[in-house]
Amino acid sequence: MRDYNSKKPSRKVAGKKPQSKSNKPAKAAKAVAPAKPSKKKKQVLPMRGSSKRTVAVQEKNEKKVRLADNLKVIPIGGLNEIGKNMTVLEYKDQILIVDCGLSFPEDEMYGIDVVIPDFSYLEKHANKIMGLVITHGHEDHIGAVPYLLKKLNVPVYGTRLTLGLIENKLKEHGLKGKLNTIKAGQKFRVGEFKIEAIRTTHSIADAICLYIQTPAATVFHTGDFKIDYTPIDGEPIDLAKFAEIGKKGVDLMLADSTNALRSGFTASEKVVGTTLDGIFRQADKRIIIATFSSNVHRVQKIIELAVKYGRKFAVSGRSMENVVALAVELGYLKIPAGTYVDLNKTKNIPDDQLVIITTGSQGEPMSALSRMANDEHRSVKLKKGDMVILSSTPVPGNEKTVSTVVNRLFEKGVNVIYNDIADIHVSGHACQEELKLIHTLIKPKFFMPVHGEFRHLVQHSVIAESIGMKPDRIFILANGDQLTIDKKHAMKFQNVASAEDILVDGLGVGDVGNIVLRDRKLLSESGLLIVVAAIDRASGELVSGPDIVSRGFVYVRENEDLINDAKDLARASLEAGLAAGNRDWNGLKNLVRDDLRKFIFTRTKRSPIILPIFLDV
Repeated sequence: MRDYNSKKPSRKVAGKKPQSKSNKPAKAAKAVAPAKPSKKKKQVLPMRGSSKRTVAVQEKNEKKVRLADNLKVIPIGGLNEIGKNMTVLEYKDQILIVDCGLSFPEDEMYGIDVVIPDFSYLEKHANKIMGLVITHGHEDHIGAVPYLLKKLNVPVYGTRLTLGLIENKLKEHGLKGKLNTIKAGQKFRVGEFKIEAIRTTHSIADAICLYIQTPAATVFHTGDFKIDYTPIDGEPIDLAKFAEIGKKGVDLMLADSTNALRSGFTASEKVVGTTLDGIFRQADKRIIIATFSSNVHRVQKIIELAVKYGRKFAVSGRSMENVVALAVELGYLKIPAGTYVDLNKTKNIPDDQLVIITTGSQGEPMSALSRMANDEHRSVKLKKGDMVILSSTPVPGNEKTVSTVVNRLFEKGVNVIYNDIADIHVSGHACQEELKLIHTLIKPKFFMPVHGEFRHLVQHSVIAESIGMKPDRIFILANGDQLTIDKKHAMKFQNVASAEDILVDGLGVGDVGNIVLRDRKLLSESGLLIVVAAIDRASGELVSGPDIVSRGFVYVRENEDLINDAKDLARASLEAGLAAGNRDWNGLKNLVRDDLRKFIFTRTKRSPIILPIFLDV
């Protein structure tokens, strides 16, 4: 893998493509906007017989290139996926990181808790890292911060709520970090990077986008956003600042692509408030409402409606309790006196006077709502007539778990309202018309869609082209690629940095790989057969066994003939191997494993994992 981030200056000048042995220029690089030749001195590479004066001119020009240099943009996560967002900006010998999130495991990642970005590139260049700036407090942007800080001592910059959520995570991991509070509208500097935080609207409070200036190029990073003119907190996205920055000039824009496939505009959070108001007005029993704990604005609206209709409220679920407590402490949630009640003290409150705000809107198996649906919640037992509201839409991949919870709730005789029935959730991401508006305001020279699967990135590039951006100025990257830019040029390199999924299983980080996952998959599909035998290796005699233990393959009592035949075959294989003078443990194990695998597949058309265990006696 070629490292295009070494201190050696690139031979590319004035838009020429660099010569690379590992990357063919036509495939590995994409160059645009060749610079106009200098009027004063023509810059050329030295030729045979070049004069000393020509070489001196070239060296002088290359020195200017080194002084101006360029900016390298390397996505480590967040491209061709939803989650695990992390972007590296590298200027000269300094690195700025934007976001550090996680993603949740796919169905076939058995036993995996979370997936985090690959930090190997950052570890390799640890001395260059100046800081980490966070755009907002969602898990896919902050979830991997503790894992990064365990490896690298990096100062973290974020808004108050974002840093509050990060601090809670660090406490859980027994860590302390260098946390620096910033606010929307603030300009600050991290090494050579001049940064301006700009207020935006999203499905969490205190979200910002970033205007980042370097001598080489300027970058506008939208973060996650939508254009909400009537947000709950009364602080709409700062479009005037966007227009001002667009007039200054932006060399590269990185923009949220999550809803690039959706036409029109994303509805305002106010729509949800209106819908919930109608539901609260009609409800005559207990209301249990599940939503994302991080959506502080929606929690605030639920509290306001509870007060409006004479109800008290309680919260259920660890993350909901933590976020509500933090938001109250920081002033993002305002709770009227006497309206909050501890969940354990709600039994004496009449059903028509109580609202319970809970986690579990995504059907997570251990969430509070799932435990209620399964009659496993210690404090809440569902009753016929309860109103259960799922104020969310299923994240892609969670449809089945959400459907399972909804069905179990219906079995309890409760009234269930979810997104298919009423407008009780709106997205926090911009749709096509909002994306067009942002492009029109920022007017970037180059564009790189981020935060989305490949189809989202492609569609976002189509949107950019539809409003006049030239295709050769749009760059679709994959994690680990690099976009090198200056004020006139942009060039893409592939596979510059390692950007593999790092799997977290309990306390193990990165110690579960494809081989382990394959074994777990096989265990889940066909089970395990353990073959145990005692052997006198010195004499080559089978002392006892072999015995066979089945786990997840067949029920032994109902398949005695199969197990007995398998024992006989294993015994014959062992005796044949020992008679031939084979005393190598691995050789004997492979012999038994191969013979049993063929036999089991012939009889059952299954392929369980076969694990021989031999004891030397």
